[in-house]
Amino acid sequence: MDMLSFLIVFALLVAGFAGVEARTKRTDRRMARVERKLDLVLDHLGLHEADPDLERVAALLRDGKNIQAIKVYREITGAGLKEAKEAVERMG
Repeated sequence: MDMLSFLIVFALLVAGFAGVEARTKRTDRRMARVERKLDLVLDHLGLHEADPDLERVAALLRDGKNIQAIKVYREITGAGLKEAKEAVERMG
């Protein structure tokens, strides 16, 4: 009976962690979507975020180093590859 209890507890823990992970991924996707929409609104209004770290990205773009600019943007913002690529393309 002790082994059965252990297996039940283990199964519940695994299910709990899977649920938390799914919610975290869903929240990350929703936040990315909101950030993209906010970027579009800011662009439409002609407002630009003055982030000194993004100057490194702009400098790399001026030098024609697009891939490095995307990498640095991802490091600074924590954005995903697609989101970073789109953001860097908008900057260029």
